[in-house]
Amino acid sequence: MHGRMIRLRIGHVQAAASCQQDVLRIRRPGLSPKAMCKRMRPAMKKTRRRLDYSHVILASGFTVLFFSSGTRMAFGLVLKPMSEDLDLSRSALTSAFTIFMVVSALTMPIVGRLIDTYSIRVIIAIGTVVGAAAIALMGQINAAWQLYVLYGLVFAVGHAASSVAPVSVLMSRWFPERRGLAASAAISGNGIGQLVIIVLMASFLDSLGWRTSYAILGAVNAVVVLPVALTVIRSHPPISPTTAVIASDEPMAPDTSLPLREALKSREFMLLVALYAACGAQDFFIATHIVAFAQDQGISQFLAGNILAFMGLFGLTGVLISGAMSDKMGAARPTVLCFLLRIGLFAYIPIFQDTASITVFALLYGFTFTMTAPLTVVFVSNIFGTSKLGTISGLINMVHQVAGGLGAAMGAVIFDWRGSYDAAFIIMLVLAVVGTVAVIALRERPLEYRLAPEGSV
Repeated sequence: MHGRMIRLRIGHVQAAASCQQDVLRIRRPGLSPKAMCKRMRPAMKKTRRRLDYSHVILASGFTVLFFSSGTRMAFGLVLKPMSEDLDLSRSALTSAFTIFMVVSALTMPIVGRLIDTYSIRVIIAIGTVVGAAAIALMGQINAAWQLYVLYGLVFAVGHAASSVAPVSVLMSRWFPERRGLAASAAISGNGIGQLVIIVLMASFLDSLGWRTSYAILGAVNAVVVLPVALTVIRSHPPISPTTAVIASDEPMAPDTSLPLREALKSREFMLLVALYAACGAQDFFIATHIVAFAQDQGISQFLAGNILAFMGLFGLTGVLISGAMSDKMGAARPTVLCFLLRIGLFAYIPIFQDTASITVFALLYGFTFTMTAPLTVVFVSNIFGTSKLGTISGLINMVHQVAGGLGAAMGAVIFDWRGSYDAAFIIMLVLAVVGTVAVIALRERPLEYRLAPEGSV
């Protein structure tokens, strides 16, 4: 007991000494280090609580994306039974997904602008309510136009407000020094949500049917995600006391971040658009058609659904590696790795289409599936700064979504025309080459807006 008291006392002395050493670097005239330390102690305790709460924010972002991704990916699982039940072609059904992608994409820049200005918590909560209602009502549709309205329009708006874009910005605010890894950890909810939700839906799809499955999925989204959004998420972390003291003593540096109009006209923005367009077309072509493609080759619905689910598990590994790499060496290198892997995969699958080959293709593609998702905010922060992070990353996500909708629709049209996906795989191979060239040409360094000197014209 006596030894424990001595250790506690030594710990307090060491903490006080550390505090006073830190204060010496930011000391104000007329105050001793001891007095400054005493004054800062309550704020420092709040900072420690903030550091703890940042992990709660990370868990909340993970939860939002867990359900957001799993709900969205369910469409590929039910594509074939929906087609048979509603007597609609795959291209007609996939048109709903294309509408969803386009509407969601067009909503993302608006969401980005809103989260630069207003509360991320409120935006995610509203998106959750809208999206959950649309998914719950999916079980009631009997015609194509109802699918287009519910899934293509209503769910698209809700999904845009509770997807990767707002969560990535939230992570970058709470983890400014580790935004790549933090965004990756939150976005890993995509892969795990895909795994858990698709496995569960695949297991009871035959017994409950796709209509009841969608109704249950919508209800679970509302019951779980909405309370998290309203009670847990905080749009900004509290201001660090050390930052506040330094800011009070140092003059404000001029803002040299690139204005939005100049950023959107830059060569780097155009290259980001090209690589994310290629990535989006590939991702949503695979997400929409991989189950149907596997079933066409004689794989059972249960196994095909589980292949899609385990793609999410492999994606968890890929996204975490990508985020860790981006914090140490920038976002370009993990992006190059992603596209090089896809070049090999899309060259392989038109030739080898047995069960083992399809499984290997799907799982390795799953490894790359969300590698570029956390890198959007890293690219934008490293090149354009953080003042317009939500707006610019929202625009890039819009491009990703629009291209994704076109990729999914193109796959359906090619299948209806030729009876196979081989030509679509070749197009995806070309896009992988385009993405590789774009990221190699990209210069990942700050583009600064040079202020004119005083007195110059």
